[in-house]
Amino acid sequence: MLDLLSTVAAAAVPQGLLFPGSVVRSAPFQVLAAFVAINTLVYGTLAAAKALPKVYAPAWFGGRNRRAQNRSIFPDPPERDS
Repeated sequence: MLDLLSTVAAAAVPQGLLFPGSVVRSAPFQVLAAFVAINTLVYGTLAAAKALPKVYAPAWFGGRNRRAQNRSIFPDPPERDS
């Protein structure tokens, strides 16, 4: 069965599907290949960044922007004696 599939596939695919070496080594083709490579890296990086959780840079630094008093409508929990 596998031999039959490979024979049919070889007959159905034209022989000129791959580019000749002179086309692959040409400058326009190399520019296109570089563009595709960079584009793939950019979109791969964007997809990975979207899959990761958000990073909040202000949380890295100390609390200079903290209030001196609690202004919440909920009271503070009582302090425990250690």
